[in-house]
Amino acid sequence: MASSTTKILYLALFLSLFSFSVAARQLLESSQPMTFQYHKGPLLNGKITINLIWYGHFKPAQRAIISDFITSLSSTNNQAKPSVATWWNSIGKYHRLANPKKLTTTTATSLTLSLGKQLIDEKYPLGKSLTNKHLIQLASKGGQQVNEVNIVLTSSDVVVDGFCRSRCGTHGSSYVSKSTTQKFTYIWVGNSETQCPGQCAWPFHQPIYGPQSPPLVAPNNDVGLDGMVINLASLLAGTVTNPYGNGYYQGPKEAPLEAATACPGVYGKGAYPGYAGNLLVDSSTGASYNANGINKRKYLVPALYDPSTSSCLTLV
Repeated sequence: MASSTTKILYLALFLSLFSFSVAARQLLESSQPMTFQYHKGPLLNGKITINLIWYGHFKPAQRAIISDFITSLSSTNNQAKPSVATWWNSIGKYHRLANPKKLTTTTATSLTLSLGKQLIDEKYPLGKSLTNKHLIQLASKGGQQVNEVNIVLTSSDVVVDGFCRSRCGTHGSSYVSKSTTQKFTYIWVGNSETQCPGQCAWPFHQPIYGPQSPPLVAPNNDVGLDGMVINLASLLAGTVTNPYGNGYYQGPKEAPLEAATACPGVYGKGAYPGYAGNLLVDSSTGASYNANGINKRKYLVPALYDPSTSSCLTLV
């Protein structure tokens, strides 16, 4: 039987906007830092292939936003500073703390990501209303190897169980087969452009609740896709550091705070509820961002919890 761990992304974000959870408040406001626990389970490491499964209609330009982001994670070519690669490299701190004898403070994690296959399915074979079972079924099409992460991306006209009500995306794991204990990991992220941009694409859209600050201009001029990048980045960080539900997290296993969700709503220094922080602004477009990628792309990525300092680490 497949098993998955659901990550409540926008709930953590909106708690940061109007009512912090106890754990998030403890991290961001208290002099007593949140204890981020390692539960002794394996982390993803080595060479990991990222496969993308596009379900529904996406324009080629939209697919390029995501594929360029994935490539930017482990590529240092043509990336201005601060870069997406620099943001991702900070994940190495988790590996060093988990394996202090193998990785010292001066060595980088052995984790590298590369873009693998892209499967495009525009005919909605499972319909436009999906359950968690459907998500795992779609994810399995990308391959079922332990060194692969399969990412399912659903278009704006696809309704997924819990989408907008309690989550913007999910990461989890499923058994390769009934006769093995090996698992493959997967991620799902939905395009919230028409369903709930104020929940899953903040700060690029006016929030439904909380402080009503003006929305920021999306760096790739696509509120839905730039929102997907934020959620995908958060879920990738959670997948690598807590792939099977027994890695790094704080709080209950059913709804844990992970590497990115432990820093809800924080994108730059000086962030507070309703304010994403001091960000970079593109002088030609007015778009806000904090990371540069390949092909002169600009992205907004979430702050990551730094387990060595018990604080939220931002690029800017």
